[in-house]
Amino acid sequence: MADVGVRAARREDVLQVANTQIRAWRYGYRDFLPEGPLEQMTGAAAEKMWLRQWDEAIVAPPTPMHRVLVAVETILDTEGFPALGAGGSAALTTPRGGERVVGLASHAPAEDPDLDPSVVAEMLTLLVDPDFVRRGHGSRLLNATVDHLRDDGFRQIVTWVFADNHAVLGFLESAGWGEDMAERVLDMGRPIRMVRLTTDIS
Repeated sequence: MADVGVRAARREDVLQVANTQIRAWRYGYRDFLPEGPLEQMTGAAAEKMWLRQWDEAIVAPPTPMHRVLVAVETILDTEGFPALGAGGSAALTTPRGGERVVGLASHAPAEDPDLDPSVVAEMLTLLVDPDFVRRGHGSRLLNATVDHLRDDGFRQIVTWVFADNHAVLGFLESAGWGEDMAERVLDMGRPIRMVRLTTDIS
């Protein structure tokens, strides 16, 4: 059995946050990103860089409106349920207290030059560990993001998504987001297109 929720990230979460990001990228991006660049994004050298960046983002954000949120599961009564599958096996690596980080979201005032950062925020990250998808963590993270940003006085949120990441595009569109016609192309050995989605939270 497991208890679930979303809270602000803490320093002790840094390792789990970085690991969750890497696992989610390896699984979620493998079908549309070239193998070489994906390995550069998720390999051992990259892991050290992400640890430093997440530590800074969580412990010393630039402003109070730069936040990292984590989805957590607290594993309960696992000793009595040896056949729990993913939840039961997770207990073997769950840190003290039984709480495991299974997803993350981060946001900040928007930086795109065509947007007003006083009223538009950007959701920089929305990721769920591939072993914990379809348990509502993505929706809880998204709702918590909207609640924080609305309380901060923002009226709109944008996010950038790989154009071939149909799972995330479908998820956000089902939550009321839509493309705003902005796009960018990354050079990753071949052109990789990203599209910007937006939602009104006023």
